[in-house]
Amino acid sequence: MMKKFDRISFVGVVITLIGVLIVYRLISIQKEGKFLVEEAVYSEVIKPDRGIIYDRDGHILAGNKLVYEVGVELNQVDEVNGAETIAKETSDLLGLDYDTVKKYASREFDATKARYLVLGDFIDPDKIAKINAEKNQRQSKYDTSLNGLYWFPHLKRNYPEDDLASNILGFYSFWDRLEGSPHFGIEEEYEDMLAGVPETVTYHLNPSEITAIPDIPPGANLVLTIDREIQSMAERIIDHKTESSGAVSGTILIMDPETGEILAMAVTPRINPNKYEKSGSLLTESSSYNRAIDVNFEPGSVFKIFTMAAALDAQVVEPTTPFLDEGSISVGGYTIYNWDREAWGPQTMLGCMQHSLNVCLSWVAVEKLGAATFYDYLNRFGIGHRTNIDLAGEQVYPLSVPGDSTWSEVNLATNSFGQGLAITPIQLVTAASAIANDGKMMAPHVLKEVVSADQHIVIQPRVIGNPISADTARELTDMLTTSLEEEASDALVDGYSLAGKTGTAEIAVGDQGYITNLTNASFIGWGPSDDPKFIVYIWLEKPTSSMWGSIVAAPIFSEVVQELVVLMELPPDSVREKLALE
Repeated sequence: MMKKFDRISFVGVVITLIGVLIVYRLISIQKEGKFLVEEAVYSEVIKPDRGIIYDRDGHILAGNKLVYEVGVELNQVDEVNGAETIAKETSDLLGLDYDTVKKYASREFDATKARYLVLGDFIDPDKIAKINAEKNQRQSKYDTSLNGLYWFPHLKRNYPEDDLASNILGFYSFWDRLEGSPHFGIEEEYEDMLAGVPETVTYHLNPSEITAIPDIPPGANLVLTIDREIQSMAERIIDHKTESSGAVSGTILIMDPETGEILAMAVTPRINPNKYEKSGSLLTESSSYNRAIDVNFEPGSVFKIFTMAAALDAQVVEPTTPFLDEGSISVGGYTIYNWDREAWGPQTMLGCMQHSLNVCLSWVAVEKLGAATFYDYLNRFGIGHRTNIDLAGEQVYPLSVPGDSTWSEVNLATNSFGQGLAITPIQLVTAASAIANDGKMMAPHVLKEVVSADQHIVIQPRVIGNPISADTARELTDMLTTSLEEEASDALVDGYSLAGKTGTAEIAVGDQGYITNLTNASFIGWGPSDDPKFIVYIWLEKPTSSMWGSIVAAPIFSEVVQELVVLMELPPDSVREKLALE
């Protein structure tokens, strides 16, 4: 009986222990399950839609386009012929690589933990419609060979007019649907505004704690000062003239001198930002993306307007001040010659500007102004300083002044006519705007308005300097107007009074020094002379049809202005005068 009892007791104890263990395990599992549910969350950064960029009249210059990511859910791929069918159809209908897709879809790689793989991205909706129709047709026949193939919509940066204003806009590159980066121009300069504020969303797998996807405000929309029609006109003209003149590059910069607003900034060459990956040498470290702001060069005789402005403002000369031009002048042991190496005889300051006499302007800088006053005025005009235009990539070349190891007395003479120093087109136009705007130099800018979910900001014009008086500005404008008219310049436009100056600068090439037949040919001008509403700068780099700014650049100015006055609705002088009397 004892043995039987012991056996029964033992069995009872075992059963009790098993029961205790089961209860303990149930409690443990319950706790683990609660912990897992509590911890069953994941986070994702949700990026807002990127802001849209408009021209001043509301034309979209940069927007967003619906595209798709295509991927495969590996656990759902048909084991019989799914990988091959997915590879064939995505190759035929989407343009994906057959071998790569088949390799991915059939797990022929070391990625045992992968469940979902991206096969392709940035695919247009019309292609997705085709693959969707094919998948639906197969599924209607109980064909599972395209199972596991999915696509997800997202937005890609898009430039609806391809290369129009691409040097101003910059571009946004995408690595995948979640990552990208801005480059150059507006896209880079105003990245924080355009990108908006991302939000991190935490998702709970516990059904009782499901998190709704928040409605994230998009990035700010930007309205530019650029006029699409003026920009398009400038690009059409500079593209044609760069080619016909045999130039390496061309630039047209158009500003409103009263506000500093950039109406157009056309350069060639430029890229198509929709195809930035095919732009090759234009995106290398040594290349220029926007020659209007990132290339420094010797401007030549257009720079004489600043020397004369300084002399008039300092009251060391007047338009009628006489000068006897003997064809050369000695400065610091060097001999300075006129552009044609001829002596022009008796002249006035007006004649010196009209005939663009290097000897005369050197005399003005050396004998009348002196180094201290001359460089003080250049500093007032912002020469050698960034304009701080609101575009990423602006460059500057320091101006050598007395006391620098790179400066010598002859620099005073050569700088007076735009050689031996380097500036960018935007620096030149900004400085010249003071002459066209009664002595007030305006901050150049391309952003006009910022429009977001909670604010609307209008950018106000800003004066950044008063290098000369209003009287000096008007006096020099009158001189430059008379100069063009008396020489019957090719820059003139019937019915409109215009002020301007040509420029031809020799180009230094390494140790060879200045090469006579390589020039920067240019023209700067503004109008109407009595009330300037635009300032235009033309620059051709190394033209081969002619080396002279008066021959290749001045006619371009005229062509631009003929279209510009129509686009800006500026009536001829006679009409404005008549309206003023009514």
